[in-house]
Amino acid sequence: MSTERDSETTFDEDSQPNDEVVPYSDDETEDELDYHEPAVEPQQNRVNKEAEETREPFKKDCTWQVKANDRRFHEQPQFMNTVFFCIKESKYANNAIKTYKYNALTFLPMNLFEQFKRAANFYFLVLLILQAIPQISTLAWYTTLVPLLVVLGVTAIKDLVDDVARHKMDKEVNNRTCEVIKDGRFKVAKWKDIQVGDVIRLKKNDFIPADILLLSSSEPNSLCYVETAELDGETNLKFKMALEITHQYLQEENSLATFDGFIECEEPNNRLDKFTGTLFWKNTSFPLDADKILLRGCVIRNTDFCHGLVIFAGADSKIMKNSGKTRFKRTKIDYLMNYMVYTIFVVLILLSAGLAIGHAYWEAQVGNFSWYLYDGEDSTPSYRGFLNFWGYIIVLNTLVPISLYVSVEVIRLGQSYFINWDLQMYYPEKDTPAKARTTTLNEQLGQIHYIFSDKTGTLTQNVMTFKKCCINGQIYGDHRDASQNNHSKIEPVDFSWNAFADGKLEFYDHYLIEQIQSGKQPEVQQFFFLLAMCHTVMADRLNGQLNYQAASPDEGALVSAARNFGFVFLGRTQNTITISELGTERTYHVLALLDFNSDRKRMSIIVRTPEGNIRLYCKGADTVIYERLHQTSPMKQETQDALDIFANETLRTLCLCYKEIEEKEFEEWNKKFMAASIASTNRDEALDKVYEEIEKDLILLGATAIEDKLQDGVPETISKLSKADIKIWVLTGDKKETAENIGFACELLTEDTTICYGEDISALLHTRMENQRNRGGVYAKFVPQVYEPFFPSGGNRALIITGSWLNEILLEKKSKRSKIPKLKFPRTEEEQRLRTQSMRKLEKAMVVDLVKRYKKAITLAIGDGANDVNMIKTAHIGVGISGQEGMQAVMSSDYSFAQFRYLQRLLLVHGRWSYIRMCKFLRYFFYKNFAFTLVHFWYSFFNGYSAQTAYEDWFITLYNVLYSSLPVLLMGLLNQDVSDKLSLRFPSLYIVGQRDLLFNYRKFFVSLLHGALTSLVLFFIPYGAYMQTMGQDGEAPSDYQSFAVTIASALVITVNFQIGLDTSYWTFVNAFSIFGSIALYFGIMFDFHSAGIHVLFPSAFQFTGTASNALRQPYIWLTIILTVAVCLLPVVAIRFLSMTIWPSESDKIQKHRKQLKAEEQWQRRQHVFRRDVSTRRSAYAFSHQRGYADLISSGRSIRKKRSPLDGVIADASAAYRRTAES
Repeated sequence: MSTERDSETTFDEDSQPNDEVVPYSDDETEDELDYHEPAVEPQQNRVNKEAEETREPFKKDCTWQVKANDRRFHEQPQFMNTVFFCIKESKYANNAIKTYKYNALTFLPMNLFEQFKRAANFYFLVLLILQAIPQISTLAWYTTLVPLLVVLGVTAIKDLVDDVARHKMDKEVNNRTCEVIKDGRFKVAKWKDIQVGDVIRLKKNDFIPADILLLSSSEPNSLCYVETAELDGETNLKFKMALEITHQYLQEENSLATFDGFIECEEPNNRLDKFTGTLFWKNTSFPLDADKILLRGCVIRNTDFCHGLVIFAGADSKIMKNSGKTRFKRTKIDYLMNYMVYTIFVVLILLSAGLAIGHAYWEAQVGNFSWYLYDGEDSTPSYRGFLNFWGYIIVLNTLVPISLYVSVEVIRLGQSYFINWDLQMYYPEKDTPAKARTTTLNEQLGQIHYIFSDKTGTLTQNVMTFKKCCINGQIYGDHRDASQNNHSKIEPVDFSWNAFADGKLEFYDHYLIEQIQSGKQPEVQQFFFLLAMCHTVMADRLNGQLNYQAASPDEGALVSAARNFGFVFLGRTQNTITISELGTERTYHVLALLDFNSDRKRMSIIVRTPEGNIRLYCKGADTVIYERLHQTSPMKQETQDALDIFANETLRTLCLCYKEIEEKEFEEWNKKFMAASIASTNRDEALDKVYEEIEKDLILLGATAIEDKLQDGVPETISKLSKADIKIWVLTGDKKETAENIGFACELLTEDTTICYGEDISALLHTRMENQRNRGGVYAKFVPQVYEPFFPSGGNRALIITGSWLNEILLEKKSKRSKIPKLKFPRTEEEQRLRTQSMRKLEKAMVVDLVKRYKKAITLAIGDGANDVNMIKTAHIGVGISGQEGMQAVMSSDYSFAQFRYLQRLLLVHGRWSYIRMCKFLRYFFYKNFAFTLVHFWYSFFNGYSAQTAYEDWFITLYNVLYSSLPVLLMGLLNQDVSDKLSLRFPSLYIVGQRDLLFNYRKFFVSLLHGALTSLVLFFIPYGAYMQTMGQDGEAPSDYQSFAVTIASALVITVNFQIGLDTSYWTFVNAFSIFGSIALYFGIMFDFHSAGIHVLFPSAFQFTGTASNALRQPYIWLTIILTVAVCLLPVVAIRFLSMTIWPSESDKIQKHRKQLKAEEQWQRRQHVFRRDVSTRRSAYAFSHQRGYADLISSGRSIRKKRSPLDGVIADASAAYRRTAES
């Protein structure tokens, strides 16, 4: 079932190196990816770029005009576009969306038009027209019409079902309601009735009906919280804020009804994060940006109500603009299958031409001199040969399989349902099943060469747990009692002394609790005080409980740890933060919050204590913290040693430090800080520069260690995928040292693996390039090419690439405009374990694209976050993990599930089965069509090449539709060479798909040769048997009709028994389909050859009595049996010899499958950390984006109604919990 696609590329095009352009998503910018733009830009991109230019002059760049509360304004002539001749409509779309394609009147013509745009369907339509010409056709018109109607009908029914579902969805969305100002008051209206310029009111948990300008809300400063899961898959709340002028004056219904603001802004476009415009109101202009726009598809959260002005409605909204063309992925087998169909078409042309020439020769030598063959027309032999050319195009048209594409789509659809229904890929904890989000890539899952995986949330759980810490050089977190005695088994720390403990933290070092409560070391209390102070977490009260809303799991884990150890963050206002310090509540004045970003890799807070002292607290990555420590800062070496230990245990670390600030120093710095805060240009850069001035001469307190546990089954999965000869790359933002240790933890790396670093092989790369240049010149073509391996062959090697090294390679590649030497490992296990780290999202996509193009390999990318979307879209197959980071990766993926361990079942079971089934289906499909069609070719040598058919017309009509379709479909859906358990137990079975061993041009021509030989046997054995024969009753049934019945019967039995030989997994359904198809053939044949149907339709059913007359002769049955035996016995013999002498691994497993018990329990290799490597250190545990500090310090995130702190404390005072009871 071939469908029309928006944008298609061939597999070869995808694999070609492109040194100029690498296609990525809309997120990329020129300073992130310094690649040339395409010569011709799409119209939508030009609109987007115009929207990002400077706003002045608005009249030129911002041509979209909106007048509040004035529908007539948008109906003026200058806003009308001509649709058809004199018919005009407004350029402003109404808010009714239309995702369906057809209606009751247009379905049939439009669907037929779309289907006939496909080459195969149009080809058979032309054949149908040719069959209507009597001078050409010797075949009845219905032989082509019936199969064509079946294919068109199945496709039309599928399209109809899909479109009806879209109709229902559109109707449900368009009939949603909201409040719109009409006649000076808010009235309930349907979404489809909303127009540009309307002022609407939305309430908590309402969907936003259009792209609107936020005017005011119930929150302070008209802040509005929205959930954008429908838009980008992210579940964390985002905030929007109205203009101060609209917040002040547009709170009441009367003022909103009289609002007459005028907006000039950019034209509708698909950039979700960009908006440029200006509001003109009260003789003043106010700039507008994306922070003031609420987009359609989002949901209002934590906001009682808000008001907005509709800017873009319906099809003009950004979410609808993003629902346009997408890149369509196709499998390698798809392209190969298309080329094979083209090959068959060429064979059809050559056969028809050859037979036409034969007919012209026969006419010249025999036909013109045989008076009994005269047909009343005096045509020349060449003209008759020309007509017969088209006649043979019709007769042999079944060489081009009309039902091939629809059968392939049915098989793929069934395989997708098997993935969806697989209970072993269902994750009950989150009620998440596996989901095949596409039906076109299933067999490619069995051909993967490279897997590119994210780490956090994909290999790990992305659930952070405070595990250890180092304070003042002392490591805490081991299993020990209050006297510092280590124990192998010890009860978790009892936090019942702390009224605010959440009961979720399991900590086993009782000595740390002793130190906190005794106060002997002030640094210990200072350490946890810093964790409770330096963050951007928001505190809220829900059902009497104190809850935290953190920007990242890392930060939430640290603040929760401080809470359990007695330093409880209670809440904040715009300028203060309140903390309970071992039961004593204290409020600190916040002077500045120096926010985190990926370049700074740290955050700081400057506070004034109740005693009047000014202090800076900072936490960040060890690399940036150590650069800013005071020369006399104590315990630097001890803390560095602790960091090495934490890294070896694959823990995520942060360093904590502080600094006392003099009043005068702060005042001078604060002036610079305030100036940078209001800078109109390059504000972020100015702030970073000011931050650098104050974040120096810091005093080190210690380091935290957070555990992000591996998901269950990750080592086992990676081990099995490696045994399947799949090369695995892990792309992570961790430091090199942590990347290495995570590799050991998930067994991507083992102790016998030699680790190579990208920087270390740069010299080898330059040496290789120098040698190539030295061998160049005039005599280069006379010198044989020498293969220079980078490393000696043998042994396991892994490559760790840093983002900086990758950028150097790409920059050098771009500057020289030449291909760099491709990094080739010997064909051993060396390339199976590679790891890159410090990757931004676009760098991840670059790595995937480079391997995909230069290695010409099938790639799979798997991730769980928005930063993995580029990588997922770039790979041949994208897999999304529905984890802790929203659903954007899932929404952009081809397949999704909840745990990484399910990947082994997706590839080694479903992928391998799908590949084997599709290959067997295609080989058999081509075989049965050639065996069926080429009988006409052999028959032509005995009928003067007259394009007469060897079968009854109705048999030709129903052969591919009824007599041979069901068994091959069921084989494509149900067949399996070995069970799923054995597929997982023997991963090396997967290699056949990687090497294209089961379907290639060699296999294709073998199938064609098999079909041709079968057709030869099918024709000549009955032909020989019919020579000079006599029946038992003295009659000689050696007529054409009996001959056709004999060949047809032998053909149906042969092809159905042949698929029985190809079936390795028998079920009742398979057996019933094979014998049922044979029984159905005989039943229909006897009906069509009956006298009754001949009386009703004498011209259509002319084989009256043939079946009953011919098949009552025993020698006819002996002829059929002999023909079937000669066709199948050589196949059986060859199969037996191949399985005995040259058995494949699959054959060996099938032979001994009864001896193979349940899958052996996989024994995890015990790994040893190499603690002697002192430079290995873990990544910083910090992942949220910039912007929260600005939100907090501005006071915009502080809610109006907040429970008093004493109420929270009173409720928490009775909440004693034990961790062991949680």
